Amino acid sequence: QVQLVTSGGGSVQAGGSLRLTCVITSTTYCNYDLGWYRLVPGKEREIIVSINTRGEDLYVDSVKGRFTVSRDDDRRMMYLQMNNLKPEDTALYGCKTNREFDCSSGRWFYTGFRAQGTQVTVSS
Repeated sequence: QVQLVTSGGGSVQAGGSLRLTCVITSTTYCNYDLGWYRLVPGKEREIIVSINTRGEDLYVDSVKGRFTVSRDDDRRMMYLQMNNLKPEDTALYGCKTNREFDCSSGRWFYTGFRAQGTQVTVSS
């Protein structure tokens, strides 16, 4: 099992910034490929950025150049720095695992655990 907790959301004006934090805890897995998703009512969940265990990241075009993902594996945390926020960025944001590594077995699993999100609201 993996527990993920997302925090840092809030309300900002267009052009503002927010930093989201994801805390990851698990007694089963020791490493993960991670990602951030966002959810708007009436739309499908969108994975906006992924970061693997080597720190390689991949962004969707809509956030590229404005959002920056980072991870601190020692602290089991991941961050999303969001700059130049736009009203269309308004959504529920959360972190997730894309795959999980079990150090005891040396195997990767593709369960995909997901945190409950934190609301980001951007006003014009």
